Amino acid sequence: MKNIPVAVQMYTLRKEAERDFADTLKKVAELGFDGVELAGYGGLSAGELRHLLDQLGLKAASSHIPLEEIKQNLSQVIKDQKTLGSNFVVCPYFQPKNEADYKELIRTLRKAGKVCRQEGLTLCYHNHDFELEKLSDGRTALQTIFDETDPKEVQTEFDVYWLKKAGEDPVEWIEKYQGRTPLVHLKDMTRDGEKFFAELGTGGVEIESILDKGKGMNVQWWIVEQDESRNTLLESLEISMEYLKNRLPYL
Repeated sequence: MKNIPVAVQMYTLRKEAERDFADTLKKVAELGFDGVELAGYGGLSAGELRHLLDQLGLKAASSHIPLEEIKQNLSQVIKDQKTLGSNFVVCPYFQPKNEADYKELIRTLRKAGKVCRQEGLTLCYHNHDFELEKLSDGRTALQTIFDETDPKEVQTEFDVYWLKKAGEDPVEWIEKYQGRTPLVHLKDMTRDGEKFFAELGTGGVEIESILDKGKGMNVQWWIVEQDESRNTLLESLEISMEYLKNRLPYL
């Protein structure tokens, strides 16, 4: 079995990064992460950021790129990813008003996914909980997105917190889309009624089962994200990383 590297989604550290982007990346490296999933470049060019990541021994696992940027500026997005050494472009968020919006999203993903594949990159779609609502044909919106796109051109970035919050079993989704899950967002959830974001291993999401399942599912990166925290975000990431180190001995 190959060792699956671990990255942090930089949205987690957005406030810290706004104050000092380079120092925040340095702290990520010190915590033992292998890479970062980018959500912006901290005001740096792709080349400058690549140089900084190389200095810190971090890899660019993937990049969250706004849907409008994917629509309007895909060639530059691809150029930047190649400079960064990132193989994955991720559509991070989409807020539909109706089913027609999903149809338009699927057309965009098909078109962009084909271009990305031709350029040697992979387009992934990141879910929240609202994509688990059912459409008029009885399928969930998330299933529809993946049913109606080519697996070679549009792959998944399952966010296990949002799947769990929607009442779904994340392991079942990873199994269902076996071979189509290169990126997985690892997030935990408090066991109380608030269902707040929690450090890995402290909540009710089946993180250990997900880690076990990923070994045979061609997962390329585990990506830790915590949208909000009652600790400082760096403290939360340290707790999550210690949990992973206890379960992934190669870290």
